[in-house]
Amino acid sequence: MLGKTANGLFWMYRYFERAENTARLIETGQRIALTRLDAGDDEWVSVLQSAGALTDFEAEAEGNPVTRDEAVDWLLRSGANASSVLSCIEAARQNARLVRTALTGEVWEATNATYMTARRILARKVSERDLPETLRTIRQHAALVRGMTLGTMMRTEIFNFARIGTFLERADSTARILDVKYYVLLPSAGAVGTSIDNVQWETILRSVSARGGFRLEYGAAGGPLEIAEFLILNKRMPRSLAFCAETVRENLLHLQQDIPDPLPSLDLVDALLAECLSQDIGAVFDFGLHEFIETVLAHLARIARQIEIDFRFYE
Repeated sequence: MLGKTANGLFWMYRYFERAENTARLIETGQRIALTRLDAGDDEWVSVLQSAGALTDFEAEAEGNPVTRDEAVDWLLRSGANASSVLSCIEAARQNARLVRTALTGEVWEATNATYMTARRILARKVSERDLPETLRTIRQHAALVRGMTLGTMMRTEIFNFARIGTFLERADSTARILDVKYYVLLPSAGAVGTSIDNVQWETILRSVSARGGFRLEYGAAGGPLEIAEFLILNKRMPRSLAFCAETVRENLLHLQQDIPDPLPSLDLVDALLAECLSQDIGAVFDFGLHEFIETVLAHLARIARQIEIDFRFYE
């Protein structure tokens, strides 16, 4: 496969996953803000920080304070934000056009439907009343593309690059959603262990569609430690860090079969699994949840850069 085709597939699916996950991040911030007695517009600084969007937002805002409406608009539809939901969906469709012959008709139609719907519902600022429905629509259309991919694509290297892009981005998102919890509680560490703390952890579960799976795994007794373990280390939960890393590894192993030289990116994934995702949750909290997440995000960034090099994306 040409490097440019691999690049287009990798980024098409990363962008779709990022659009969905940014919607999830907004929903997480919205729900957690409602649990805080002192919640205000400053709450959204933490969401922007976790999204990696605070610096660009502040530059665009030219010193004006962060408000909820402006933060949500920046994350949802701002053309100046390359990682906004609308920007990501537009970029995903552009990449899909570049690799059109590698996609099935069903995937292409789902991609276009997602693009047209996003353009329509994000044509203007989304009101607080309409925000839940807008976020739900974005998630549903992202799921449509994913479902068409799983249901119609041959399991070839085309599928491998789609999966690698999806699960690298998903791991990054789960880490950032967990980081929202850290940033939100930072000003009020005394809330740890209280009923508010438990509600916020429950919100994290909901934001990654993991509440049902968690209850099946732990029953009604699971608390914050078990939730963190579920989202970080559980290898059967499709949005956990461990599951995402294992899926990236499996797809790189499949690609390795046709390449005579070892893949450095595969070694980096193995290092992530060995150094971060093979320990128990107690060790994670002893190290510090925020510090652990920063370490994981750094690993993921190195893996993504190495994949670009290994498969000559820009040649």
